Amino acid sequence: MSEVKSILLVGVGGQGTILVSKLLTAGLIKAGYDVKMSEVHGMAQRGGSVSTQVRFGEKVYSPIIGRGQADIMVAFEKMEAVRYAEFLKPGATAVINDYEIVPMSVATGAMDYPQGTIEAMKQEFNVISLNAGQIAQELGNPRCMNVVLFGAMVRALGMDHIDWEEVLRENLKPSILDINLKAFNAYK
Repeated sequence: MSEVKSILLVGVGGQGTILVSKLLTAGLIKAGYDVKMSEVHGMAQRGGSVSTQVRFGEKVYSPIIGRGQADIMVAFEKMEAVRYAEFLKPGATAVINDYEIVPMSVATGAMDYPQGTIEAMKQEFNVISLNAGQIAQELGNPRCMNVVLFGAMVRALGMDHIDWEEVLRENLKPSILDINLKAFNAYK
């Protein structure tokens, strides 16, 4: 693959965005790609917006994704999808978790949570929408929502040629491996 692909992972601190970027990077390196991962931007504490940029290909010179350059975005929270939409290429793919984390301004009644975010994204991009929180809850552990989204992203990218289950085995604690293997395979 000589073409560089750009992946943007966005969410709210505490959702596991960083873990997914590390799993993604580990798998891509294992598959022989040159990979660059950005530092996490935003507040890595619960409640703050977080984004991670991963670029891979034959030769990658920078991890930074400019506006209108991302091939795919994975949004762990649906309002974050809209916040970072400007980084997607026209017609790019957006894997969006149909999940809301109410910000303080909404919780206090100062603002309303925006409605129609996924529908608005569908006007411009190829959107794969799923409720990863509900899927994770049905699996028995809501904390594996991030790995449900990871599995959906891998399928959206058509990257099944990489042994992602081995990547999970090598990078996750044995105590959480089984549930995360189920989570990775939950979205078909």
